[in-house]
Amino acid sequence: MNVRLNSPRALAAALVAAGVIGAVGAGAYTSAIAVGTPAAAPAAAAPLVTMPDFSTITSRDGPAVVNISVTGTTKTAMEGMAGIDPDDPMFEFFRRFGGQFGQRGPQRDVPVRGQGSGFIVSPDGIIMTNAHVVKDANEVTVKLTDRREFRAKVLGSDAKTDIAVLKIDARNLPTLTLGNTKDLKVGEWVLAIGSPFGFENTVTAGVVSAKGRSLPDDSYVPFIQTDVAVNPGNSGGPLLNTRGEVVGINSQIYSRSGGYQGVSFAIPIDVAVQVKDQIVATGKASHARLGVAVQEVNQAFADSFKLDKPEGALVSNVEKGGPAEQAGLRSGDVIRKVDGEPIVASGDLPALIGQRKPGSRITLDVWRQGERHEISARLGDAGEKIATVARNDAGAGHGKLGLALRPLQPQERRDAHVEAGLLIEDAGGPAAQAGVQAGDVLLAINGTPARSVEQVREVAAKADKSVALLIQRDGDRIFVPVRLG
Repeated sequence: MNVRLNSPRALAAALVAAGVIGAVGAGAYTSAIAVGTPAAAPAAAAPLVTMPDFSTITSRDGPAVVNISVTGTTKTAMEGMAGIDPDDPMFEFFRRFGGQFGQRGPQRDVPVRGQGSGFIVSPDGIIMTNAHVVKDANEVTVKLTDRREFRAKVLGSDAKTDIAVLKIDARNLPTLTLGNTKDLKVGEWVLAIGSPFGFENTVTAGVVSAKGRSLPDDSYVPFIQTDVAVNPGNSGGPLLNTRGEVVGINSQIYSRSGGYQGVSFAIPIDVAVQVKDQIVATGKASHARLGVAVQEVNQAFADSFKLDKPEGALVSNVEKGGPAEQAGLRSGDVIRKVDGEPIVASGDLPALIGQRKPGSRITLDVWRQGERHEISARLGDAGEKIATVARNDAGAGHGKLGLALRPLQPQERRDAHVEAGLLIEDAGGPAAQAGVQAGDVLLAINGTPARSVEQVREVAAKADKSVALLIQRDGDRIFVPVRLG
């Protein structure tokens, strides 16, 4: 039927009859046509987000992931057993609890077994895993997904980065493609393949939670944090992106139960490859050191040192004769960049320095007494001495400084190995609340050496919100932020 519609109202009625639009929309449609404007287009639907195809990655890359079994021995003392007859009624008591009373018997070798994961990076049998997986191993066995087993040789391991390299006598093996951690984004999907609790080739998935995490006692590694389920046995296995490239090596979990609780950490593949290449070439890995102890820059420190934001690594101690001292670094300096790379948290510094080669030269962007400086330093070898990260958990108080000070006697200066400083005889008010104690030695305030009580008072009087005290306690130096009233 051919109907000629001469009016907007007639056209709208025809569309309602045909079921194209509803009766409610007819009025709006009529008005739109009547004024000569087109009807509003429906809002564009959000693009459909699909999950990555983990099955394809697993089937293609899974054969390059291996299970690692380790056997070894460790020395264990038989507590409270020396000279006690096994038939003695007290034998069982001392066997269980003798160590609490200082009863130590002869040592014996106790068998130790462990399991972990690894992945093949070259067809001729080079395998990467964690150093702690093969630590103290007498025998290492690698099992492939096709059930073949090989006795593996440990080419070398590096405890500072927790990387180890193995070699098996095989050819034409499947391998994994190594990716680039710098391209990895927070929120990106990642996949772990490993042997949790010995269950071989187990696949778990999640997202990248954060990058550049610093963990206690692991200052050389800027960890990748994920929520991928990782459990004992996953250590040394690969963390893959959605292209099937290795972006990390699963290493640790944060847990109060011993099992997975939603927080896992992986070693960036960029760091791991540097170590692997050194081990393959020389049998060991070397790391650079700067020779400083550093701590976090919180808001109180930022206020004290007049920083625009609480970022950087605050130098609390400079090693005598080390690379930092030779370069002119001082306690109280805030290192903000290394070769142009920003230092946000204090743990970023040792992670960056540790990846450099001993003897290499770097340029440091340093904040000192309200001014920016560039300092060039030649790095030393971390094998000689490891730079440490000082930690400060002291709180901040309010009010006056609250310190009773006196100059150090000559013998006290010699005992403390300092050229100048003031002995803190008593601490109260905000200083005590910040953690300062009687007996501490005050070395500097806001970067100014504490040579006299009057000098300390003058600096404190000029301070705005807080002051940073450099104190020495039991031979250790640390900055303490003290919030003023």
